Amino acid sequence: MARLIFVRHGESQVSVNRVIGGPRSCIGLSDLGRQQSQQLFERWSGVENFSPDMVISSAYPRARETAAIVAPAFGTEPVEVISEFGEHDPGPQCDGLLYTDFTARFGDPDWENDPYGMTFPGGETIAEFQFRIGSAVRSLVDRLGDGTAVIFCHGGVVDTALRQSMRAAGTGVFEIYTVNTSITELLLVTPGRWRVIRYNDSAHLVGLPASTLRGLSSDESQ
Repeated sequence: MARLIFVRHGESQVSVNRVIGGPRSCIGLSDLGRQQSQQLFERWSGVENFSPDMVISSAYPRARETAAIVAPAFGTEPVEVISEFGEHDPGPQCDGLLYTDFTARFGDPDWENDPYGMTFPGGETIAEFQFRIGSAVRSLVDRLGDGTAVIFCHGGVVDTALRQSMRAAGTGVFEIYTVNTSITELLLVTPGRWRVIRYNDSAHLVGLPASTLRGLSSDESQ
């Protein structure tokens, strides 16, 4: 049956800048994000006879840049961009805002309770985002058959795919924190029944810092 291997993108520059990085404001990877991606490339380059049938990226620059660094490890397969595997879209009103500016204007969103409620004004609800991801997975499985796909995507995408594969609640109950360039692998055993092969496999990141150190303000440095 279908095997889906999700890879969260490397650390993004918008994350370092503390910006809400939707599809309009994403500017790709940080220097550390490129290092993380390179180490995943080196890890997969050492795996014999691993040639996925499809290599997919979301349309976000940070996912596409990660795919461009890592995918040559598989050979010559082209990377197909599928925008439906993009992260939760904050909408044009919030995309590109500093987190501090966002919370000053709108407060701290409730991510855990009502999936139909407002999180980003003018953006996707959690329910809309999860429906989009579920539909994208369904469409991919129909195309893939018994093949293997590697999908360069986002933490929210991995969270949603994992919860849906386990038939778990869409929000709350337990916490998922998917690290940059980690590997999550799901196998469709029978129609509608998934097996979690691995989650958050980040062995290739040994020796790298967890994140880019951000500069201290004058107040913080005292």
